[in-house]
Amino acid sequence: MKVSDVMSAPAVAVPPGTSLAEAARQMDECGVGSVVVVEGGALRGIVTDRDLAVWGLGRGLDCGARVEEVMSSQVITVGVHDDIHVAYRTLRRSGVRRLPVLDGHRVVGMLTVDDLLLDIFQRVADLLGPVAWSVLEEPPGPPSADSPAHGL
Repeated sequence: MKVSDVMSAPAVAVPPGTSLAEAARQMDECGVGSVVVVEGGALRGIVTDRDLAVWGLGRGLDCGARVEEVMSSQVITVGVHDDIHVAYRTLRRSGVRRLPVLDGHRVVGMLTVDDLLLDIFQRVADLLGPVAWSVLEEPPGPPSADSPAHGL
């Protein structure tokens, strides 16, 4: 399975001059915990909700301050065509929770720990679905009096 099969697309992106308030609004409107900072199509950084709180509010920055003042410029990424196991290893080794997904140098999506958990839950549900249905159709325990196997 490829990263592209699990990632969220498109990534929510803002230019470096975006205010902290606007970045927070974008996160809220899109229901995400981060935005990528892109300039001229190239990834410049990432800003998380934690960055806004700790580096923005915590340092006393005004809500009009620019995201480039709080962004992480050393961004750990994965490629759109990478195998999903590359993403698992990258997340485990780096300790980050979000990976911008690149196609060349262009950001095409975002892969989060939550995306991977949802994929795992779906796989488990797909695997256990037939087992669950068989249990529902034939409950465990001794056969009932009207069961064909009762007289054996």
